[in-house]
This record gives sequence, structure tokens and C-alpha cells, in this order.
Amino acid sequence: MKDYTKAQLALRNGQDREEIWCAYQGIIYDVTTSRLWRNGHHYEHWAGQDLTKELGDAPHTDRVFEKFKVIGKLIVP
Repeated sequence: MKDYTKAQLALRNGQDREEIWCAYQGIIYDVTTSRLWRNGHHYEHWAGQDLTKELGDAPHTDRVFEKFKVIGKLIVP
């Protein structure tokens, strides 16, 4: 599994590139194919970020990430 920095993750926000990625608990997921992440945002959440702390506000569990492809690991200094 490839490692990515927060800066590299931030480039996959649906605005700068076509890829839309999000991180959760140190794992980066490709959510590009999700209609709910069009243009890089999903309700009040933005792609290209670590969403670990924000999941508590979501109406779903972390199992939602199971349907997305794992891209790599987020390096947190």
C-alpha cells in the first residue's frame, strides 16, 4: 500500500483533479464514483481531507467506506 501525505490527499479534492479521495482512520479511499461526492463535497464534508473526526456527525457508520477502493495510507507526522 502506498503512503500519501496530507498535501497529496488535499490535491484529490474533486476541484484540482478528477480524483476524489477521503481518508478515514489512516486509510485513503477513492470516492470518485459516488454520486454523493460530486464536485468534492458531501453535505458539509469536503474531499481531500481526513474525515476521521467528522464521522461522528454522519448518519451512517464507518462501514460506508467498505464499498470504496483503498488507495493507500495517510502519513500523519
